[in-house]
Amino acid sequence: MSASTYIIGHKNPDADAICSAIAYAAFKEATGESGYVAARCGNSNARIDSILSKFNVPLPMYVGDVIPRVEDIMRRDIRKTHVDATCAEALDLIDRYDIRALPVVDDNEHVVGVVSIFDLGEFFIPKPAEPRKMRHVHTSIDNIVKALQADVINMVEPERVEDLFVRIAAMDLRSFGKFTKTEDICPEQSIIIVGDRYDIQQRSIQSGVRLLVVTGGLEIDDDVVQMAKEKNIGLIVSRFDSATTSWIIRTATELGPLVDSKNITTFDREEKLSVVRRRIAQNNSPIYCVVDDSGRLEGVFTKTDLLKPVNTRLVLVDHNELGQAVNGAGEVNIVEIVDHHRLGNPPTAQPILFRNEIIGSTCSIIAELYRSRGIDPTPQIAGVLMGGIISDTLNLQSPTTTERDANLLPWLSKIAGVETDALATLIFTAGSIVVSESPEKVITSDCKQYEQGEIRYSVSQVEELGFNNFWKKSADIQQALSDYQTQEGLSFSCLLVTDINTQNSLLLVEGDEACIEQISFSPVGSSHHIFELPGIVSRKKQVIPYFSNLLSGMGVAAGG
Repeated sequence: MSASTYIIGHKNPDADAICSAIAYAAFKEATGESGYVAARCGNSNARIDSILSKFNVPLPMYVGDVIPRVEDIMRRDIRKTHVDATCAEALDLIDRYDIRALPVVDDNEHVVGVVSIFDLGEFFIPKPAEPRKMRHVHTSIDNIVKALQADVINMVEPERVEDLFVRIAAMDLRSFGKFTKTEDICPEQSIIIVGDRYDIQQRSIQSGVRLLVVTGGLEIDDDVVQMAKEKNIGLIVSRFDSATTSWIIRTATELGPLVDSKNITTFDREEKLSVVRRRIAQNNSPIYCVVDDSGRLEGVFTKTDLLKPVNTRLVLVDHNELGQAVNGAGEVNIVEIVDHHRLGNPPTAQPILFRNEIIGSTCSIIAELYRSRGIDPTPQIAGVLMGGIISDTLNLQSPTTTERDANLLPWLSKIAGVETDALATLIFTAGSIVVSESPEKVITSDCKQYEQGEIRYSVSQVEELGFNNFWKKSADIQQALSDYQTQEGLSFSCLLVTDINTQNSLLLVEGDEACIEQISFSPVGSSHHIFELPGIVSRKKQVIPYFSNLLSGMGVAAGG
């Protein structure tokens, strides 16, 4: 597997989401599947920390989002050229690597533009009405010598970059004088290409041309050489014929004048692909450059690269709804789902492995995978699996608990070397979230959003040892719940406060009064927004089905 695959739980993760991600990554490694990494898209809490600390297991890496960005599709093996390079050098790279365009950089690797095969074609074959452009080269004598691999007879200021014009002297001497005066090109800017024409060679030197190129690899008379040296005229010998020599000299043109530095479009590696697609919709550049904050080149991409699937892969654990998943999950490859909740599964581009079990904990599913393969988890992973099961089933007291959950704990307990009840005590006394966290954190620490038709709502849950701590902060928590409902644009938001000792709960609701009025549970005291739920402890198996039926009764279609 070339890229990492994140095994990740839902937003605002609980112990089961974190522990199942850790354990499933360990299972993948134990069965020889490499490249899987446990991850999380939310903060930890005291109970998660108590489990991981007990078994000396680190918290999974944090992944804030998996929204596809430029860095996911850009190519880092960059073929580039320098602003002082010649067309010949650019053409060589384009031909050697079968590409259409090259980034052009300066001495500091800053992008100054892009040169494409189309730009070079337009330069070499200008419009017929512009013959002067057919002759023009912006380069140095050194570059010309290098391009031709010429024999040097005499050189004058070979490193000076200047505008020159190429001319092939293929006429009689009587016509040559008129030829050198056409198009307003002075001799000092002229490159004369000629074969073994002694008279033309002499006349060229006498007129003061910038460079005389003798073609065909022919020898030059001594007196011509002597005259060139006396007059400070450049003189070289090309092994090619005159037509080929002329074309090669034009390839010695430096790229600088061909590069349009004003209209270059560059991108940051962190830019979202959705934004990039809009920016380049009407842009037909053959290549786009990715630069850092100082403008240095980091990568390149094309419009074709935007069509390729992003390499980011996800395994979703303890959830299957995009509304609960890490941001951007719907834009990348979800390759597997392991869950025990209702189906709200996202569409996928291809078939995937989808495990959805009627069981009390996602950790129970993963523990059963170990047993079915005849593999014992390490003591640390066995302990983590125990922690997830105990937390999600309220130590087997939740109505979501199955016989399968109960049968797994003794097996895991033996491997981990920890008694189930002792671990449960550690987890549930790890600290009251209501006491230790802000009201805003109480609402979001284990919050899931749901959709039914056009109705969007959230249900958060905290487990406490009694309701005393909650009542002391109930007004602030209720205000935080109202604020969350407004900020998220939800129809209503709920908080389920569960007493682990009595297996009863309180339900706070804020939002649409029409929905609240339909709730059939008894309100507590004078508040008509806090309800008493005797014997109800499960969000998944009791509260969500209740609201689904309630909304259906109000004429809201199921699904969504």
